[in-house]
Amino acid sequence: MDKRVGNYSFIIGVIIAIVLGIVSLGTATPILASILVVLGLIVGFLNVTGKETKEFLIVATVLVIAASMGGASATLGGVQYIGQYLSGIFTQVLAFVVPATVVVALKDIWTLGQNS
Repeated sequence: MDKRVGNYSFIIGVIIAIVLGIVSLGTATPILASILVVLGLIVGFLNVTGKETKEFLIVATVLVIAASMGGASATLGGVQYIGQYLSGIFTQVLAFVVPATVVVALKDIWTLGQNS
């Protein structure tokens, strides 16, 4: 059951990220962005476990580094016609992935501390 909740949270989170990246929903946008963060937390707690942890952390770290230091959002925003949508989607995906990454990293640190 937990795995299914995590899977649905992931799918719903990606859909919300794409929708929020493409269109502004007025007053619903901050609420949906908050839901996106909560879904990221749920994914971090329920969806990423055991042997998936290291790979998830590496991929998420690369994504965050590319976003902040590589200026990926600005680069995507410069694409003609669809740039603003790509940049928006990328920003919302980060809002979803970063909370999950923090949870998974903390879980992994806890596990490492238990094994020492």
